Amino acid sequence: MGSAKVKAGILGATGTVGQRFILLLSNHPEFEIVALGASSSSAGKPYKEAVSGRWKQAQPIPAHIGEIPVNECEPKHFLDCGVVFSGLDSKPAGPVEAAFREANLRVFSNAKNYRRDPLCPLIVPLVNTDHLEIIPYQQKQLLLERGYIVTNANCSTTGVVVALKALEAAFGSLDVIMIQTMQAISGSGYPGVSSLDILDNVVPFIDGEENKIEWETSKILGGLKDSNTAFDLHEDNPLRVSAQCNRVPVIDGHLSCVSVSFKKRPAPTPEQVAEALRKYKCEAQTLHCHSAPEQAITVHQEPDRPQPRLDREWQNGAGVNVGRIRKCPVLDIKFVSLVNNVMLGAATSSVLNAEVALKKGFLG
Repeated sequence: MGSAKVKAGILGATGTVGQRFILLLSNHPEFEIVALGASSSSAGKPYKEAVSGRWKQAQPIPAHIGEIPVNECEPKHFLDCGVVFSGLDSKPAGPVEAAFREANLRVFSNAKNYRRDPLCPLIVPLVNTDHLEIIPYQQKQLLLERGYIVTNANCSTTGVVVALKALEAAFGSLDVIMIQTMQAISGSGYPGVSSLDILDNVVPFIDGEENKIEWETSKILGGLKDSNTAFDLHEDNPLRVSAQCNRVPVIDGHLSCVSVSFKKRPAPTPEQVAEALRKYKCEAQTLHCHSAPEQAITVHQEPDRPQPRLDREWQNGAGVNVGRIRKCPVLDIKFVSLVNNVMLGAATSSVLNAEVALKKGFLG
């Protein structure tokens, strides 16, 4: 690759995920923001004006980004882009992302719309970047030369599946996985959950979330089959996954309590599990991608870690934190996992997926 950066566009640029894309890409060594898309009410305005009063990040709007004009989310405004990042809500994301793909644009999406699509990879960048290999088949089936859609996973799924991948890699197939999440309010977007609903409270229901975790885990941990033309959905070693999801009064950081059993006996000890998690490496790390964490999984020895407030910003929120690894009296092993839901659980995953795609020649 030469010194020229890949031109990048952002859809849903004024939303909370779009704002994270802005910060991650504003000084990126390989991508350059050249186009921003949002609703018709924002179109025609400089970005700093379009997002005025709605910028919810601790860092200020990068000065050079603030002057970029915002357009409607139409492919004609993004034709110069080598990659387009979508932070759109699910309602507009479906038709908009399809139109961009049809216009031969490469879309890396945070939305849920195409995660179940049999042609679209569902990628957690610390787990299954090999699923990018289905892209040529996606293009062939849709008669496209360059366009495709790559999705990243639900934020709560991302928080546990990295550790599950490390356990499978070290000890073979998993059997049963029980997950109880405590999810931050930022996961519901802005303005999100009413203060009267969440303060002094826990809400034991997040619409659609449990099904996402239970289904997405199998697609992510499964491989490709039939010469990279289909996903096996972990069919060779079926997983039994049960999830319960709760919204808690935390701003950022999804915490999950996980119990697992292994098909091979004897099951590993907590010490062996901790060592396997520490040693786990992914392709994004071996390719030396810019946004990849140095440590994919940070294992905590303290009895009360990880905690969202203390650990969510570690490695700029690009890795997973795991602690309280111990024997489970019902299954085999139980542990606590933490993900920064607005970073690795959202925008960072899309950016890191694109970095891997660039290294592997899918953005050439």
